[in-house]
Parts: sequence; structure tokens; C-alpha cells
Amino acid sequence: MTAETGKYDVIVIGAGHNGLTCAAYLAAAGLKVKVLERRPVVGGAAVTEEFHPGFKNSVYAYSISLLNPKVIQDLNLARHGLTIFERPARTLSLLENDHLLLSRDEEQARREIARFSKHDARVIDEFEAQIGRVALAMREIAMASPPEIGGGWRDLLSLAAAGNTFRKLSAADQSVLIELMTKSLGDYLDSWFESQALKGIFGLEGIIGNFADPYQSGTAYVLLHHTFGEVNGTTGAWGIARGGMGAITDAMQASAIERGVDIETNVGVKEIVVSGGRAAGVITDDGREIGARAIAANVHPQTLLLNLLEPGLLDEETHRRISHYRSHSATFRMNVALSELPRFSSMSGQGDFHFKGAIELSPSLSYLSDAYADAKTMGWSRKPVISMQVPSTQDDSLCPPGNHVASLFCQHFQRHLPDGNSWDDVSEKVADQIIDTIDQYAPNFKGSVLGRQVKSPLDIERDLGMVGGDIFHG
Repeated sequence: MTAETGKYDVIVIGAGHNGLTCAAYLAAAGLKVKVLERRPVVGGAAVTEEFHPGFKNSVYAYSISLLNPKVIQDLNLARHGLTIFERPARTLSLLENDHLLLSRDEEQARREIARFSKHDARVIDEFEAQIGRVALAMREIAMASPPEIGGGWRDLLSLAAAGNTFRKLSAADQSVLIELMTKSLGDYLDSWFESQALKGIFGLEGIIGNFADPYQSGTAYVLLHHTFGEVNGTTGAWGIARGGMGAITDAMQASAIERGVDIETNVGVKEIVVSGGRAAGVITDDGREIGARAIAANVHPQTLLLNLLEPGLLDEETHRRISHYRSHSATFRMNVALSELPRFSSMSGQGDFHFKGAIELSPSLSYLSDAYADAKTMGWSRKPVISMQVPSTQDDSLCPPGNHVASLFCQHFQRHLPDGNSWDDVSEKVADQIIDTIDQYAPNFKGSVLGRQVKSPLDIERDLGMVGGDIFHG
């Protein structure tokens, strides 16, 4: 083992977008910071790759909404090359011999919803306004430093401030927050809407990345996360980065380096060195010991506490809790190179604008429930839930002229398959099934596929260290 001279103030383990952001802010505060990344590239789940000759796309994460505008501003990401396009369209939900198309034009959205339920058209604005008010309160709390219980009077004041934020909500909105925290997504949507098609759209938002039935308690809360995001000043909007998600972390890396951060790739961390009850550095996979006064970890909680610390450092209760921390995949990702845009049977003659939004196969809550039940039994859904985005309709840097790339985010898919089966043996078969499913709604789709990139839950776990293939780290 070799010890490096020049002790750092902070070592950041992992160069995902959170690790790079952390490093840049610490360096801006005057600290000497080193980032160690196991993979050959920075970015974690926010990376862009060429997956077929001439075609590139975001490999894992593929949409922007929760990248806080303050981070964009503080890290000067635009100056470092980041351009974000807001998705001008909203959602196209594919139905059997029909569709539900919601644009950002409120009048159009109400007319379209009224085709399925006049009641739903009357209440949709109230529903979204109510969710929006509660989401803004949650956003304010999310931007504050979390209080340390038992940490002193400053933390008590911080806790009181969080309480004051909730008290700003009306009594009715406070009740909504309680409902969202405790109810199932299905029950909450059933209390508002009649139309299965509309409930299917909101249902998908609530179970994204979550291996759960929409009627499982607590699932309603996720609706808030899809509301308090922001793109280019528009609250609740979604967008894409020019050049793919790797453009975000490339800009973050440039910002961090400009502030003096030392970044090393192809360097894994084997152990966190603890001395006198405090983190004192790390030991890398190649045997180096690098000293630091503090460690920040951009890794899964179980990786940090169970793999990087010496056994015995955690008390018994903490060890028990983290050992049973739930991380479970729902996600199968594909990137597809296309010779032409999909021609959806129900959208004949309606132009291509809908490709600048989300295209979803989530026709009802029962469809979501069936997909979950199917995956629980056999490991994956034979009728998968699919969210498609075609970023090449806004970003011409991703593929040759006249061609397109599509991002497919698919559920439900378990990390651990029954009967000892491995994703390495079945992932291509499952990818074929996903393409066949889309082909039922766009008969030209399968024939237009020039190439594809497949990421099973096992791939996501291996590539990114996301235990269980869980895109939210549990």
C-alpha cells in the first residue's frame, strides 16, 4: 500500500451528477477536493454514448426536470456548454384503437379529456392546481439543509422552519399532503377521476422506477416529484439536454475542475479509513491510501455502510436497518436507432408534434396492476408499461439526418428472476417482446429498428452500482 502526500479536505467517492455537484460547491467554499470514480467516465447515470454507428443517446437517465435551476446557475453550466430544450408537447397515451393526447394548451387538454369524461374535464385544473401548491411546499423543504435531530438549537430552528412551510398551506392542502403521504396512488386518482385513460397517465407518473402496484399504500406521494421540477423557468416542465444527459455531467465536470477539483477516473474505493472515530481517508482498489478530513459518498447507502466501512463500526441497530434497506428494480431501459418515426395507427394524419413529449403505453390502472403482478410471478411483464421519448425530434446532434433515436423506459422488471434465471440469458428476448409490444400500436416500428442498446436491471446494477437495479437507490 502506498500513501499519497498532500492531504485533501474532502474526498468524494463517485462522480455521478450528485458527486460532481457536491465537489464543485465544496471547492467554491475554498476546500481542497478530490473525486474518485470507478468507471472510465464521469456522470454515473447521466451519460451519453454512441450505441449504434452514428447514433448516440442518453444511456440511463434521459429527461430533465429535477435538476435545480440554482445548481445550473451556481455552477455556470450554460457557460460550460449545457443547453436544455423544454419539451413543448406533453403526453400521448396509446390506447386500443384510440389515444389520449394532452398538450400544454389547457383548452385542448380539457376538450381531449372530455372525450372520455366530462366530469374529468371539469376537475382536471383543480386537481393539478392542488397538487402544484403542495409540491411547491415540498420543493421549498427539499432545498433546505435537513435538520439533525438532537443537533442543537440551530437544528431545532431548522425543523421549526420546515413546520412553518407546511403551516403556510391551507387546511385543505394540508389534508391533501397527508392523503398523498399515506394513500395509494390508485385510491387517490379514483377519488378524482372517472376515465381509465386519464388515470393511466397519472398512474405511470406515480410508479416510475418503483416496483409497486398503484394500489399499494404510499405510492400517491410520487406524484409530487413530477410536479415540483422546473425547466428553463417553467415549473412542472420536462426537457432534454442537447447532446444527451452526458452534456449535464460534462458541464459539471468542467465547472468542478475550474474550481480546482481533482478528478480521477478508473479508480474504485475499497475502504474508508477511520481513525479516532472519524473518516480519515480512503484506500483505493489499486492499493493507494489517500488522506482527507472528510468523505462524501455518491454511492448506494448499503455500499457505503456495509462494504466500505470495517465490520463492527456500525452499532447493531444501524447495521440491522441498513441490511434490510429496500432496493428493488422496476426498470428495463432501451435505446433504439430508427430509420423513421413510429407511425401510430390512432394518430394517422395528426402530424409529428406529439413526438416532442412523452409517449406512453399505460392505458389504465388495471394495466399497471397486471404488469406488476406479472413481474412478481415471472420476473418481467409480458405486457409492459412503456414510456417513450424521441429526443432527435428536438436535438439533431444525436443521429444522421432523416433518422431518429428513441429512449424506452419500461416496467415492470425484477432484478432477481425466479428459478435462478439470469438477465444475461433473457434480456434480448425481453427486448424483442418490448419492440413487439410497440409494434402493435405502430406497425412500422419493428421494421424501422436499425440497432438497439439494452440495459436490464442487472446491467444497471453492474454498470452503476445501483443495488437491485434501483434507479432511486432505494
